[in-house]
Amino acid sequence: MKFTQEQDILQRYKSQINIDQIFSHPESLPFQLRIYERNEVILQEGDTLDGLYFQVDGRTKVTSSVETGKALLLRFCHPLAVFGDIELMQKVVVQSQVEAVTQASFLFINKHTIETELMRDYKFLTELSRHLAYKLQTCTTASRINLLASVEERLASYLLTIRLQHDFGKEIQTPHIHEVASLIGTTPRHLNRVIQKLSDVNMLRKDKKKIVVIDWERLDELSNGLRYE
Repeated sequence: MKFTQEQDILQRYKSQINIDQIFSHPESLPFQLRIYERNEVILQEGDTLDGLYFQVDGRTKVTSSVETGKALLLRFCHPLAVFGDIELMQKVVVQSQVEAVTQASFLFINKHTIETELMRDYKFLTELSRHLAYKLQTCTTASRINLLASVEERLASYLLTIRLQHDFGKEIQTPHIHEVASLIGTTPRHLNRVIQKLSDVNMLRKDKKKIVVIDWERLDELSNGLRYE
């Protein structure tokens, strides 16, 4: 991890995310730009949170693991994602691992500043609430589909969701079968069987490492109106 407090660089990113819409007095805050290289861990499950991370560049992935070592892919994130909000409000250790998929940059604010200055800032609290509500909505929807729908329905719902290119559709889009399997709550082996089954009825086909949809209308019928959004 590299970091800088050079004002010209910080100002460029502040302008990019409309910092005045997030904080009432951003000029008084001790921002730091943290830069992580590809595959570098930004937040580690179980660690003590040191502050809030506002993603301003790059792509990251969020995973959650259990004691057996298995990890569940939750989403890929892009600007402006916020990390540490759940831990800050709940006063718990870091709940999910955040890793850089590409080089990723963050505007960082330390925990002490947040607790002593920002918890009375209505703009900041409104922004934090918006991100928390979004995470709750998308996690609840994904959990409901993954628990109650068949794998065929989940795959159809996933493909239709990423086609729409809404925010969460972008966050779960990946060309890798093992990542798609993790996102929709199944195994790569089972997912490949489902892909073959749908290929046999000319609904889609697997082209090298990509899934190509042949019949969106039938896929929509298969999804029963479910979407990961």
